[in-house]
Amino acid sequence: MALSAAAVSSRPHRWVIAIATFFMQLALGSVYAWSVFLSPVMAQYHTSRLAANLTFSLVLLALGITAGFGGYLNNRFGPRVIATAGGILYGLGVLLAAFAAPHLLILYLTFGILGGIGVGLGYIVALAMLLKWFPDRRGFITGLAVAGFGGGALITGPLAAALIRLVGLGQTFLLLGLAYLMIIVVVAQFFRMAPEDYSPVNLTPSIRKQTTRHGYNYTLGQVLRLPGWYTLWLMLALNVTAGAALISVASPLAQQFTGVGVLTAALMVSVIALFNAAGRLFWGWLSDGISRVTVFLCMFILQMVSFALMSSINNFALLLIPAAIIALCYGGGFGTMPAFAADVFGSKHAGTIYGVMLTAWSAGGIVGPLLIASLPYKTALYIIALIMLLSIALPLFARSLVSRPNGL
Repeated sequence: MALSAAAVSSRPHRWVIAIATFFMQLALGSVYAWSVFLSPVMAQYHTSRLAANLTFSLVLLALGITAGFGGYLNNRFGPRVIATAGGILYGLGVLLAAFAAPHLLILYLTFGILGGIGVGLGYIVALAMLLKWFPDRRGFITGLAVAGFGGGALITGPLAAALIRLVGLGQTFLLLGLAYLMIIVVVAQFFRMAPEDYSPVNLTPSIRKQTTRHGYNYTLGQVLRLPGWYTLWLMLALNVTAGAALISVASPLAQQFTGVGVLTAALMVSVIALFNAAGRLFWGWLSDGISRVTVFLCMFILQMVSFALMSSINNFALLLIPAAIIALCYGGGFGTMPAFAADVFGSKHAGTIYGVMLTAWSAGGIVGPLLIASLPYKTALYIIALIMLLSIALPLFARSLVSRPNGL
């Protein structure tokens, strides 16, 4: 299945790599269908919502930490090797979760930690690889790549809900784990590292100048001493906090607020997945035109309003509207931030730098789901709306940072 040497060196094949990446991200992004598993896990393990939801938080924790060194591993061993390893670990994590009951700790270790490590490796490899293959379309291509990740639950949500009813929770984990393992390992064989200082032949001088920005590539050690890096980290962390909170309880929240059944509530999971995916592509594309700072400002404002309104809605169709907006903005953070970081710090070490920045995903992935699982849903929604209101100050501060020499 490996591409020929001629195909690897051919410039148009960067789009083959992009398409393969999209399909890998679809499989990895199935983790966002977690809320479909939440109630069955609570029932089978006889545990609380908070304890069950910790599984999802552990996935995001392991993901963010792994992505921190995944960029280095990508540079050391290449994207094909690391993506293949990620697929094996994620597939095994979900597969082994089939045998975890009744021990919740084993579920944490398999689906949560092992699966999260696999997701982290695959996710950061995709971004680090594509940023170098597409210096002319940073916002769009990272949006496209992570759109697949956001859309994974669109397929997995209703599929998993139906499988759980037919064959039970354990067999569902087994079947899905096998599918993830095969899909990711196969498409990973198409991955290749871009040549050093790769530039498309049709890159115009004006766009070339835009992609190089300040003409300097910061190292990880340098950016960790700069206030700009921590500002971007906090913007991503707060955006994740809001979106991950809703994603983690989407199905039971819809059932409680509107009285719908499990299968109907799974539709909300699919809608969130659809807009999560669309937001990554839409906001990433839009940020190429109106600036990354403006995009984050818009997303925080939209989420503030949506979370505040959601708590008073008891109609399922109406509930889908703020849920879709929140998912659109949640995805937008991941579609925009990789290009934002590459703009400010340079693309040479983008995989390593953004990989460490994804610890913000871990932080938000812990705080958001635990917050909404610990409080009545309506109370938690109001608190998150307040967090989004306070977050508006960060893009305004970031604007002053990126206007300075070297963007810092």
